Amino acid sequence: MADLPQRATIRGARPESPLPPQTARTILALDLGTTTGWALRGYDGLITSGTVSFRPGRFDGGGMRYLRFTNWLGELDRLSGPIGSIWFEEVRRHTGTDAAHVYGGLMATLTSWAELRGVPYQGVPVGTIKKHATGRGNADKLAMIASARSRGFSPADDNEADAIAILLWALETHGGAR
Repeated sequence: MADLPQRATIRGARPESPLPPQTARTILALDLGTTTGWALRGYDGLITSGTVSFRPGRFDGGGMRYLRFTNWLGELDRLSGPIGSIWFEEVRRHTGTDAAHVYGGLMATLTSWAELRGVPYQGVPVGTIKKHATGRGNADKLAMIASARSRGFSPADDNEADAIAILLWALETHGGAR
């Protein structure tokens, strides 16, 4: 996918402790939305994060954002993978109908992509992520950004901060394994 660098913004990377070869695998965490936040712990222990926009273009059909998302996942898997597991923010309530439709479409695309490749995936409730990151299950966007910064990251926005929090939750509570 030639336009990956234009669509994704990579923020600061931070190495984690070295992993034994038998446990080293790529873990992807996602905050799904038109602007999707992502964080990835590579097999080498390096954590990278960023955002990618799936906003449709003026002349795009309704399914183009999901095709771009599928292509982006494939490119991420090819360049950083293979992806060993995927964790995503499990949203149960949206403030708007459009946001709910976009989230549902991205989640359906993600889960079918993962099923086709045998990649385990799991949603993490919003309150669980926020409580782990900040100590409060109802933390606001600024608190999530501050939490990521306190851990040595430089998130561009709350989407990236949420993805970082999901990844850290997965690593610290499950070791990234299912």
